[in-house]
Amino acid sequence: MNTPNHHLLVCGSFRANGERQGVCFKKDSMSLLSYLQNEIQDRMMDGVEVCVTGCLNMCTKGPVIIDYPSGNTYTGITEEAIDAILDAFEEGSVATDYLAS
Repeated sequence: MNTPNHHLLVCGSFRANGERQGVCFKKDSMSLLSYLQNEIQDRMMDGVEVCVTGCLNMCTKGPVIIDYPSGNTYTGITEEAIDAILDAFEEGSVATDYLAS
């Protein structure tokens, strides 16, 4: 297995008991996860993997995506933000408009 260039951790607001709640979940991060996965497939992007996580403890800025290994944290995620993040990956840059401050 090759190590991905971008491993995107999408906050699913899962709690320790497996229950989903919190800002990212309430702002429909699961639909955004689906959109993200479809965009990666449609663009035929290699080296980009996606997984959903428990709460990333940035609830006031959700939905949140962390790009590993860069550590870039993107907040206020929407479909437009996902497009900008993926566009930046394709250009070898960073979608600075959505970086956590």
